[in-house]
Amino acid sequence: MGSKTQAQAIYQRLVANVERVIRGQDRAIRLLIAAFSAGGHVLLEDVPGTGKTTLAKALARSVHAEFQRIQFTPDLLPSDILGVSIFDQGSQKFCFHPGPVFTEVLLADEINRASPRTQSALLEAMGERQVSVDGAQHGLKPLFFVIATQNPLEFQGTFPLPESQMDRFALRFSLGYVSPEEEVAILGDQAHGHPLESIGPCVNEQEMALLRTELEAVRVSDELKRYVVDLVGATRSAEGVRVGASPRASLTVVKVAQALALFDGLDFVTPDHIQEIAGPAIAHRILVEDQAGFSGVDGERVVAEILETLPVPA
Repeated sequence: MGSKTQAQAIYQRLVANVERVIRGQDRAIRLLIAAFSAGGHVLLEDVPGTGKTTLAKALARSVHAEFQRIQFTPDLLPSDILGVSIFDQGSQKFCFHPGPVFTEVLLADEINRASPRTQSALLEAMGERQVSVDGAQHGLKPLFFVIATQNPLEFQGTFPLPESQMDRFALRFSLGYVSPEEEVAILGDQAHGHPLESIGPCVNEQEMALLRTELEAVRVSDELKRYVVDLVGATRSAEGVRVGASPRASLTVVKVAQALALFDGLDFVTPDHIQEIAGPAIAHRILVEDQAGFSGVDGERVVAEILETLPVPA
């Protein structure tokens, strides 16, 4: 079996395992695994009860990797995430006790319930895969992956994520409600316990490393690279936009599109892959003007309008 075929088989195995727990969320599962394979982080944004936390747990259980969950609350401190140095009487030295961020898959549940100071504790970890505590740098594990959740409709007791934090997430997307038929099936699945308890690892760390290696070999033509740059650049001059997407958005679109092409068994990215990932990768990085926001303009709408008018490479 070739490496590309093997990588596609690993992806299909992951999907099949997660779908044993999550029904009717094919798109969300595909995007989550694509971001994981591309080394990015994900923000799941939806109302309570749609399966955000369950999806995160299902992926973590499907990968033979260390998993930690942090329930974000207003009284959570940065040291509760990063760790703390404690003076050891025996050695007469300060010893660092690592926090839950020193894991491979980290679930940051209801991240917008913590203060901006605590939210920012994840910035360095997400951007550079290291944390600084008391002037010393501590590296994180190569597989480090953050899945954060938040409810976008609840404002009491929450703190909006700052722009710098939003820009650290490769993708932001919602799950939405499943069809009535799938909801009936969910009731049956949980009649005698939660299906999450019945799944185990189906992919190990070496196989995830193979996915990431094969992803880098997927070709992106110069024409498509320019298409991505023009797409992201158009957000900076779009009507009603105060701040457009940064070059980090271009890098994310290309990287995640490579993962999608690999999942589809291709060794090259197509315009369809770029268009599929454009909204989740770009929209959350766009700041619209207040007046435009009052008129219903948001990042998703801006990206959709640009995709409609921007010429697609042949």
